[in-house]
Amino acid sequence: MAGPVVAAAVVFHPDYENRERLYELIKAEALAIGIGVIEAYVIDDINILQASLMAMRDAVLELSLPPDYLLIDGRHKIPLIIPQETIIKGDSRSLSIAAASIIAKVSRDRIMEIYHRQFPQYNFLKNKGYGTREHRQAIRTCGHCKIHRRSFRLKESNDAQGRLL
Repeated sequence: MAGPVVAAAVVFHPDYENRERLYELIKAEALAIGIGVIEAYVIDDINILQASLMAMRDAVLELSLPPDYLLIDGRHKIPLIIPQETIIKGDSRSLSIAAASIIAKVSRDRIMEIYHRQFPQYNFLKNKGYGTREHRQAIRTCGHCKIHRRSFRLKESNDAQGRLL
């Protein structure tokens, strides 16, 4: 509902096998990391799928070590001439995809923590821009801020007692 879409690309040495490592360890042990960030206003202009593909492309282009082959999480290839393969649920099937997912998620969370300082009324520190009940209510009360995706439509819904959620 708010904030950027973030993608990351990670290249590991072929012998790397430890799946329990997290963000700091991935950063320390990866041969290269690239991060692509596409802001909310661009998402609104081109849609979330195209923005995600653009973020993935940007992440790959930011790598200091160019990859020979790309493993892409999902169904859609990214617009690069590097050989690539799409993998549905790739984060559960590929260490590099899982690592890139961790890097992207933590990076996005850190961006949202910065936005929380600018827009505390939305409590991005807690909800990270996702559609929690509290976040939806803050939008109803305060309206949108500059990082909200205008293309995301806030749906009205009621609980079992008919109260607005």
